[in-house]
Amino acid sequence: MLCNYEYPPLGGGGGVAAALLAEELAPRHEVTVLTSHGPGLARREIVNGVRVLRVPVGRKGRATAGFASMFGYMVVGSPAGRRLVAAEPFDVINTHFALPSGPVGDMVSRSGIPNVLSVHGGDLYDPSKWSSPHRHPALRFWVRALLRRADAVIAQSRDTLANARRFYCPDLEAEIIPLGIKRPPQVTAPRQSLGFRDDDVLLITVGRLVARKAIDQLVTLMAAPELDKAHLLVVGDGPLEPELRAQATQLGVEHRVRFCGRVSEIEKVQLLRMADVFVSTSQHEGFGLVFLEAMACGLPVVCYDRGGQRDFLERGVTGDVVPLNDRAAFARACQRLILDRAARERAGAENLTRAEEYLIDRCAERYEATLRRVISARGRAIHVLDNHQRSQTLS
Repeated sequence: MLCNYEYPPLGGGGGVAAALLAEELAPRHEVTVLTSHGPGLARREIVNGVRVLRVPVGRKGRATAGFASMFGYMVVGSPAGRRLVAAEPFDVINTHFALPSGPVGDMVSRSGIPNVLSVHGGDLYDPSKWSSPHRHPALRFWVRALLRRADAVIAQSRDTLANARRFYCPDLEAEIIPLGIKRPPQVTAPRQSLGFRDDDVLLITVGRLVARKAIDQLVTLMAAPELDKAHLLVVGDGPLEPELRAQATQLGVEHRVRFCGRVSEIEKVQLLRMADVFVSTSQHEGFGLVFLEAMACGLPVVCYDRGGQRDFLERGVTGDVVPLNDRAAFARACQRLILDRAARERAGAENLTRAEEYLIDRCAERYEATLRRVISARGRAIHVLDNHQRSQTLS
Protein backbone atom coordinates (compact mmCIF):
# COMPACT_ATOMS: atom_id res chain seq x y z
CA MET A 1 0.00 0.00 0.00
CA LEU A 2 1.24 3.44 -0.94
CA CYS A 3 -0.25 6.33 1.09
CA ASN A 4 0.01 9.80 -0.41
CA TYR A 5 -2.53 12.58 -0.02
CA GLU A 6 -1.75 13.71 -3.60
CA TYR A 7 -1.55 11.51 -6.66
CA PRO A 8 -1.77 12.59 -10.31
CA PRO A 9 -3.61 14.44 -11.64
CA LEU A 10 -3.73 16.07 -8.20
CA GLY A 11 -0.80 18.05 -6.86
CA GLY A 12 2.79 18.50 -7.95
CA GLY A 13 6.16 16.79 -7.93
CA GLY A 14 5.67 14.65 -4.84
CA GLY A 15 2.57 13.04 -6.31
CA VAL A 16 4.26 12.53 -9.67
CA ALA A 17 7.27 10.90 -8.00
CA ALA A 18 5.02 8.51 -6.07
CA ALA A 19 3.11 7.62 -9.24
CA LEU A 20 6.28 6.86 -11.18
CA LEU A 21 7.48 4.62 -8.35
CA ALA A 22 4.13 2.81 -8.05
CA GLU A 23 3.93 2.21 -11.80
CA GLU A 24 7.50 0.92 -11.94
CA LEU A 25 6.81 -1.56 -9.12
CA ALA A 26 3.39 -2.64 -10.40
CA PRO A 27 4.61 -5.20 -12.99
CA ARG A 28 6.32 -7.16 -10.16
CA HIS A 29 4.01 -6.47 -7.22
CA GLU A 30 0.40 -5.69 -6.40
CA VAL A 31 0.36 -1.96 -5.65
CA THR A 32 -2.58 -0.09 -4.15
CA VAL A 33 -2.50 3.69 -3.70
CA LEU A 34 -4.64 5.32 -1.01
CA THR A 35 -5.01 8.99 -1.91
CA SER A 36 -7.40 11.95 -1.99
CA HIS A 37 -10.39 12.36 -4.25
CA GLY A 38 -10.62 15.43 -6.44
CA PRO A 39 -13.12 16.96 -8.85
CA GLY A 40 -13.85 14.85 -11.91
CA LEU A 41 -11.92 11.80 -10.71
CA ALA A 42 -13.10 8.24 -10.17
CA ARG A 43 -13.16 6.92 -6.61
CA ARG A 44 -11.60 3.62 -7.73
CA GLU A 45 -9.70 2.82 -10.91
CA ILE A 46 -6.69 1.01 -12.31
CA VAL A 47 -4.09 3.44 -13.68
CA ASN A 48 -1.11 1.94 -15.53
CA GLY A 49 -1.36 -1.26 -13.51
CA VAL A 50 -1.80 0.50 -10.15
CA ARG A 51 -5.03 0.28 -8.18
CA VAL A 52 -5.90 3.82 -7.08
CA LEU A 53 -8.41 4.37 -4.27
CA ARG A 54 -9.44 7.97 -3.61
CA VAL A 55 -11.11 8.98 -0.35
CA PRO A 56 -13.41 12.03 -0.20
CA VAL A 57 -11.71 15.03 1.43
CA GLY A 58 -13.72 17.95 0.06
CA ARG A 59 -10.99 19.07 -2.31
CA LYS A 60 -12.14 21.80 -4.72
CA GLY A 61 -9.25 22.00 -7.19
CA ARG A 62 -6.45 19.90 -8.59
CA ALA A 63 -3.40 22.16 -8.40
CA THR A 64 -3.11 22.79 -4.66
CA ALA A 65 -4.47 21.29 -1.46
CA GLY A 66 -6.00 23.39 1.32
CA PHE A 67 -5.77 22.75 5.04
CA ALA A 68 -9.30 21.34 5.11
CA SER A 69 -8.58 18.72 2.45
CA MET A 70 -5.24 17.73 4.03
CA PHE A 71 -6.92 17.33 7.42
CA GLY A 72 -9.72 15.44 5.69
CA TYR A 73 -7.23 12.96 4.26
CA MET A 74 -5.92 12.23 7.76
CA VAL A 75 -9.42 11.78 9.15
CA VAL A 76 -10.92 9.74 6.32
CA GLY A 77 -7.78 7.99 5.06
CA SER A 78 -6.93 6.25 8.33
CA PRO A 79 -10.16 4.24 8.69
CA ALA A 80 -10.23 3.57 4.96
CA GLY A 81 -6.72 2.15 5.17
CA ARG A 82 -7.54 0.03 8.19
CA ARG A 83 -10.53 -1.43 6.37
CA LEU A 84 -8.27 -2.28 3.44
CA VAL A 85 -5.68 -4.11 5.51
CA ALA A 86 -8.41 -5.96 7.39
CA ALA A 87 -9.73 -7.28 4.08
CA GLU A 88 -6.48 -7.89 2.16
CA PRO A 89 -3.02 -9.28 3.08
CA PHE A 90 -0.75 -6.26 2.55
CA ASP A 91 2.95 -6.81 3.21
CA VAL A 92 4.19 -3.24 3.63
CA ILE A 93 3.06 0.38 3.62
CA ASN A 94 5.06 3.14 1.93
CA THR A 95 3.87 6.52 3.22
CA HIS A 96 4.88 9.67 1.33
CA PHE A 97 5.13 12.99 3.24
CA ALA A 98 5.32 13.15 7.03
CA LEU A 99 2.33 15.49 6.96
CA PRO A 100 -0.42 15.06 6.03
CA SER A 101 0.04 11.44 4.88
CA GLY A 102 2.20 10.32 7.80
CA PRO A 103 -0.61 9.85 10.35
CA VAL A 104 -2.52 7.68 7.87
CA GLY A 105 0.36 5.29 7.27
CA ASP A 106 1.22 5.28 10.95
CA MET A 107 -2.33 4.42 12.00
CA VAL A 108 -2.74 1.72 9.36
CA SER A 109 0.60 0.14 10.29
CA ARG A 110 -0.68 -0.50 13.81
CA SER A 111 -2.50 -3.46 12.30
CA GLY A 112 0.91 -5.16 12.26
CA ILE A 113 2.15 -4.08 8.82
CA PRO A 114 5.57 -2.39 8.56
CA ASN A 115 5.57 1.24 7.48
CA VAL A 116 8.31 2.94 5.43
CA LEU A 117 8.02 6.74 5.62
CA SER A 118 9.34 8.72 2.65
CA VAL A 119 9.97 12.40 3.41
CA HIS A 120 10.08 14.83 0.51
CA GLY A 121 11.34 18.10 1.94
CA GLY A 122 8.40 20.48 2.03
CA ASP A 123 6.67 18.29 4.60
CA LEU A 124 9.56 19.03 6.98
CA TYR A 125 10.77 22.49 5.98
CA ASP A 126 9.20 25.12 3.75
CA PRO A 127 10.58 28.62 4.42
CA SER A 128 7.82 30.24 2.35
CA LYS A 129 4.97 29.03 4.62
CA TRP A 130 4.08 30.09 8.14
CA SER A 131 2.41 26.70 8.45
CA SER A 132 5.62 24.75 7.84
CA PRO A 133 5.93 22.09 10.59
CA HIS A 134 9.41 23.24 11.60
CA ARG A 135 7.94 26.53 12.86
CA HIS A 136 5.46 25.01 15.36
CA PRO A 137 6.39 22.99 18.48
CA ALA A 138 3.26 20.82 18.35
CA LEU A 139 3.84 19.89 14.71
CA ARG A 140 7.54 19.27 15.35
CA PHE A 141 6.59 16.89 18.16
CA TRP A 142 4.09 15.11 15.88
CA VAL A 143 6.54 14.74 12.99
CA ARG A 144 9.27 13.56 15.37
CA ALA A 145 6.98 10.83 16.67
CA LEU A 146 6.07 9.72 13.14
CA LEU A 147 9.73 9.54 12.13
CA ARG A 148 10.65 7.50 15.21
CA ARG A 149 7.73 5.06 14.90
CA ALA A 150 8.34 4.29 11.22
CA ASP A 151 10.08 0.99 10.48
CA ALA A 152 12.35 2.87 8.09
CA VAL A 153 12.70 6.43 6.79
CA ILE A 154 13.70 7.37 3.26
CA ALA A 155 14.88 10.88 2.38
CA GLN A 156 15.26 11.78 -1.26
CA SER A 157 18.22 14.15 -0.79
CA ARG A 158 20.97 15.10 1.64
CA ASP A 159 19.18 18.40 2.19
CA THR A 160 15.98 16.68 3.31
CA LEU A 161 17.86 14.37 5.66
CA ALA A 162 19.77 17.33 7.10
CA ASN A 163 16.52 19.18 7.81
CA ALA A 164 14.97 16.07 9.37
CA ARG A 165 17.91 15.87 11.79
CA ARG A 166 18.13 19.63 12.34
CA PHE A 167 14.50 20.19 13.30
CA TYR A 168 13.19 16.81 14.44
CA CYS A 169 15.51 13.88 15.18
CA PRO A 170 19.26 14.63 15.49
CA ASP A 171 20.05 10.91 15.60
CA LEU A 172 17.66 9.88 12.81
CA GLU A 173 18.78 6.86 10.80
CA ALA A 174 17.53 7.16 7.23
CA GLU A 175 18.42 6.02 3.75
CA ILE A 176 18.83 8.50 0.92
CA ILE A 177 17.14 7.30 -2.26
CA PRO A 178 16.87 9.94 -4.98
CA LEU A 179 13.61 10.36 -6.82
CA GLY A 180 13.47 9.01 -10.35
CA ILE A 181 12.18 10.26 -13.68
CA LYS A 182 10.98 8.52 -16.78
CA ARG A 183 13.17 8.83 -19.83
CA PRO A 184 11.45 11.64 -21.74
CA PRO A 185 9.84 10.64 -25.04
CA GLN A 186 11.46 11.74 -28.27
CA VAL A 187 8.90 14.41 -29.11
CA THR A 188 9.45 17.94 -30.33
CA ALA A 189 7.40 20.87 -31.51
CA PRO A 190 8.53 23.71 -33.79
CA ARG A 191 9.05 27.09 -32.15
CA GLN A 192 6.97 28.65 -34.86
CA SER A 193 3.93 26.89 -33.41
CA LEU A 194 4.12 29.34 -30.48
CA GLY A 195 5.16 32.30 -32.60
CA PHE A 196 8.88 32.23 -31.78
CA ARG A 197 11.78 32.52 -34.21
CA ASP A 198 14.70 30.11 -34.38
CA ASP A 199 17.08 32.78 -33.03
CA ASP A 200 14.91 33.67 -30.01
CA VAL A 201 16.36 32.58 -26.66
CA LEU A 202 13.71 30.87 -24.56
CA LEU A 203 13.92 30.51 -20.78
CA ILE A 204 11.50 28.04 -19.23
CA THR A 205 10.26 27.29 -15.73
CA VAL A 206 7.90 24.50 -14.67
CA GLY A 207 5.96 24.32 -11.43
CA ARG A 208 2.90 25.30 -9.48
CA LEU A 209 2.29 29.03 -9.31
CA VAL A 210 2.63 29.29 -5.54
CA ALA A 211 4.70 31.50 -3.24
CA ARG A 212 7.53 28.99 -2.71
CA LYS A 213 8.37 29.02 -6.41
CA ALA A 214 8.87 32.83 -6.35
CA ILE A 215 8.02 33.11 -10.05
CA ASP A 216 7.43 36.83 -9.50
CA GLN A 217 11.23 37.11 -9.43
CA LEU A 218 11.44 35.61 -12.92
CA VAL A 219 8.80 38.01 -14.23
CA THR A 220 10.75 40.93 -12.76
CA LEU A 221 13.93 39.51 -14.25
CA MET A 222 12.45 39.79 -17.74
CA ALA A 223 12.42 43.60 -17.33
CA ALA A 224 16.19 43.67 -16.73
CA PRO A 225 18.15 45.27 -19.62
CA GLU A 226 20.49 42.28 -19.93
CA LEU A 227 17.54 39.98 -20.64
CA ASP A 228 15.60 42.24 -22.97
CA LYS A 229 15.92 39.82 -25.89
CA ALA A 230 14.85 36.68 -24.00
CA HIS A 231 11.41 35.13 -23.61
CA LEU A 232 10.06 33.23 -20.60
CA LEU A 233 7.74 30.23 -20.75
CA VAL A 234 5.87 29.60 -17.49
CA VAL A 235 4.48 26.06 -17.41
CA GLY A 236 2.00 25.26 -14.66
CA ASP A 237 -1.01 26.72 -12.93
CA GLY A 238 -1.90 27.82 -9.44
CA PRO A 239 -3.49 30.52 -7.32
CA LEU A 240 -0.91 33.22 -8.15
CA GLU A 241 -1.46 33.17 -11.92
CA PRO A 242 -3.71 36.31 -12.07
CA GLU A 243 -1.23 38.22 -9.92
CA LEU A 244 1.72 37.16 -12.07
CA ARG A 245 -0.07 38.10 -15.28
CA ALA A 246 -0.86 41.52 -13.83
CA GLN A 247 2.78 41.93 -12.80
CA ALA A 248 4.00 41.13 -16.34
CA THR A 249 1.61 43.72 -17.76
CA GLN A 250 2.66 46.35 -15.23
CA LEU A 251 6.34 45.80 -16.09
CA GLY A 252 5.62 45.93 -19.82
CA VAL A 253 6.95 42.41 -20.48
CA GLU A 254 3.65 40.61 -21.10
CA HIS A 255 4.68 40.04 -24.74
CA ARG A 256 7.81 38.18 -23.55
CA VAL A 257 6.24 36.11 -20.76
CA ARG A 258 4.08 33.22 -22.00
CA PHE A 259 1.83 31.53 -19.43
CA CYS A 260 1.32 28.03 -20.80
CA GLY A 261 -0.89 26.72 -17.96
CA ARG A 262 -1.07 23.09 -16.90
CA VAL A 263 -0.03 20.88 -19.80
CA SER A 264 0.19 17.16 -20.53
CA GLU A 265 3.45 15.29 -20.01
CA ILE A 266 3.99 15.17 -23.78
CA GLU A 267 3.42 18.91 -24.12
CA LYS A 268 5.77 19.58 -21.20
CA VAL A 269 8.57 17.65 -22.89
CA GLN A 270 7.91 19.46 -26.16
CA LEU A 271 8.20 22.82 -24.41
CA LEU A 272 11.38 21.77 -22.58
CA ARG A 273 12.99 20.64 -25.83
CA MET A 274 11.91 23.90 -27.47
CA ALA A 275 13.61 26.02 -24.78
CA ASP A 276 17.27 26.99 -24.28
CA VAL A 277 17.69 27.36 -20.50
CA PHE A 278 15.71 26.05 -17.52
CA VAL A 279 15.37 28.63 -14.74
CA SER A 280 13.99 28.35 -11.21
CA THR A 281 13.79 30.89 -8.39
CA SER A 282 12.20 28.39 -6.00
CA GLN A 283 13.03 29.23 -2.39
CA HIS A 284 13.53 25.59 -1.51
CA GLU A 285 13.15 22.17 -3.16
CA GLY A 286 13.26 18.93 -1.21
CA PHE A 287 14.66 17.27 -4.31
CA GLY A 288 13.79 19.11 -7.50
CA LEU A 289 12.37 16.48 -9.82
CA VAL A 290 11.66 19.07 -12.49
CA PHE A 291 15.35 19.98 -12.67
CA LEU A 292 16.11 16.41 -13.70
CA GLU A 293 13.32 16.49 -16.30
CA ALA A 294 14.91 19.58 -17.81
CA MET A 295 18.37 18.00 -17.70
CA ALA A 296 17.07 14.88 -19.44
CA CYS A 297 15.89 17.17 -22.25
CA GLY A 298 19.40 18.61 -22.63
CA LEU A 299 18.87 21.97 -20.90
CA PRO A 300 21.32 23.87 -18.70
CA VAL A 301 19.83 24.83 -15.33
CA VAL A 302 20.03 28.09 -13.40
CA CYS A 303 18.62 28.00 -9.86
CA TYR A 304 19.24 28.96 -6.25
CA ASP A 305 21.43 26.98 -3.86
CA ARG A 306 18.74 25.83 -1.41
CA GLY A 307 17.40 22.32 -1.69
CA GLY A 308 18.05 18.78 -2.79
CA GLN A 309 19.04 19.79 -6.32
CA ARG A 310 22.52 20.47 -4.96
CA ASP A 311 23.03 16.69 -5.00
CA PHE A 312 23.20 16.69 -8.79
CA LEU A 313 23.75 20.31 -9.94
CA GLU A 314 27.19 21.92 -10.06
CA ARG A 315 28.02 25.57 -10.59
CA GLY A 316 29.64 26.28 -13.94
CA VAL A 317 29.14 22.68 -15.12
CA THR A 318 25.39 22.04 -15.25
CA GLY A 319 24.54 25.73 -15.64
CA ASP A 320 24.70 27.86 -12.50
CA VAL A 321 23.74 27.55 -8.83
CA VAL A 322 23.28 31.01 -7.34
CA PRO A 323 23.12 32.16 -3.68
CA LEU A 324 19.53 32.35 -2.50
CA ASN A 325 17.73 35.49 -3.69
CA ASP A 326 20.84 37.07 -5.20
CA ARG A 327 18.85 38.43 -8.11
CA ALA A 328 21.76 40.26 -9.70
CA ALA A 329 23.84 37.08 -9.78
CA PHE A 330 20.85 35.16 -11.16
CA ALA A 331 20.46 37.70 -13.97
CA ARG A 332 24.18 37.50 -14.79
CA ALA A 333 24.05 33.70 -14.90
CA CYS A 334 21.12 33.81 -17.32
CA GLN A 335 22.82 36.45 -19.44
CA ARG A 336 25.99 34.36 -19.76
CA LEU A 337 24.03 31.41 -21.08
CA ILE A 338 21.88 33.59 -23.33
CA LEU A 339 24.96 35.09 -24.98
CA ASP A 340 27.10 31.94 -25.09
CA ARG A 341 25.47 29.20 -27.13
CA ALA A 342 28.52 26.94 -26.79
CA ALA A 343 28.26 27.12 -22.99
CA ARG A 344 24.58 26.18 -23.20
CA GLU A 345 25.42 23.19 -25.35
CA ARG A 346 28.24 22.01 -23.03
CA ALA A 347 26.04 22.22 -19.96
CA GLY A 348 23.15 20.56 -21.78
CA ALA A 349 25.34 17.64 -22.85
CA GLU A 350 26.63 17.20 -19.28
CA ASN A 351 23.08 17.24 -17.94
CA LEU A 352 21.95 14.57 -20.37
CA THR A 353 24.66 12.29 -18.98
CA ARG A 354 23.89 13.07 -15.33
CA ALA A 355 20.17 12.49 -15.77
CA GLU A 356 20.84 8.86 -16.71
CA GLU A 357 21.70 8.17 -13.05
CA TYR A 358 18.23 9.23 -11.94
CA LEU A 359 15.90 7.16 -14.10
CA ILE A 360 12.93 5.63 -12.30
CA ASP A 361 14.03 2.02 -12.71
CA ARG A 362 17.10 2.65 -10.54
CA CYS A 363 15.02 4.43 -7.92
CA ALA A 364 12.49 1.59 -7.85
CA GLU A 365 15.21 -1.06 -7.44
CA ARG A 366 16.53 0.69 -4.34
CA TYR A 367 13.02 1.15 -2.92
CA GLU A 368 12.29 -2.51 -3.57
CA ALA A 369 15.41 -3.58 -1.65
CA THR A 370 14.48 -1.38 1.32
CA LEU A 371 10.88 -2.60 1.39
CA ARG A 372 12.01 -6.23 1.30
CA ARG A 373 14.49 -5.58 4.12
CA VAL A 374 11.82 -3.99 6.29
CA ILE A 375 9.36 -6.83 5.65
CA SER A 376 12.03 -9.37 6.55
CA ALA A 377 13.03 -7.48 9.71
CA ARG A 378 9.41 -7.24 10.90
CA GLY A 379 9.00 -10.98 10.26
CA ARG A 380 12.08 -11.80 12.33
CA ALA A 381 10.87 -9.53 15.14
CA ILE A 382 7.48 -11.26 15.21
CA HIS A 383 9.18 -14.67 15.24
CA VAL A 384 11.33 -13.66 18.23
CA LEU A 385 8.28 -12.24 20.03
CA ASP A 386 6.28 -15.42 19.42
CA ASN A 387 9.11 -17.56 20.78
CA HIS A 388 9.39 -15.30 23.84
CA GLN A 389 5.65 -15.49 24.51
CA ARG A 390 5.69 -19.30 24.17
CA SER A 391 8.60 -19.57 26.59
CA GLN A 392 6.81 -17.29 29.08
CA THR A 393 3.70 -19.46 28.83
CA LEU A 394 5.67 -22.66 29.43
CA SER A 395 7.46 -21.16 32.40
